[in-house]
Amino acid sequence: MSVWPAWEVREDGGATAWLQVRLAFPDGAGVEALAVLADGNVSLEDVRARPALSLDDLVELADWIEGPLFEACGIASETVEDDGAGEGDAESEDGCAGAGVGARRARPPFPRGIQGRWLVAQEYRAAQAEGADPVLAVMCATGHSRRKSLRLIAQARDAGFLAPRHARRT
Repeated sequence: MSVWPAWEVREDGGATAWLQVRLAFPDGAGVEALAVLADGNVSLEDVRARPALSLDDLVELADWIEGPLFEACGIASETVEDDGAGEGDAESEDGCAGAGVGARRARPPFPRGIQGRWLVAQEYRAAQAEGADPVLAVMCATGHSRRKSLRLIAQARDAGFLAPRHARRT
């Protein structure tokens, strides 16, 4: 994890500072955040992550960056409460639950090949049974984008794990 100052604005005897925060994981996942220090309070201005973070992941993110961020700001972490962890919700509005951070990995690896297609089909059918968006369920399970998830669903259909999209006329 690294924290470095982005810029600082001084006005009327006070100062507002923006800091860049970057976390990189061994599996290739990463999180970048822009934190703001103003009047002794630290909050997160922007959070970008690949793959996207769930609300639980955002809570974990706040815990991970709290110490190094406060150290870079020169603030004791016990005296300030980081209430800005929910401000990066734009990327977690996808409704993904259960995408926990775990042992410092962004997401557990999703199996490839025939086993992965079978799991995609299971997620798809379970979401349909619950009345939820099946593509979103596959996105949450795999950690892939919508386009990649649609491609995985199509592969599961081609493998025979899901019914054909349209009935073919003969």
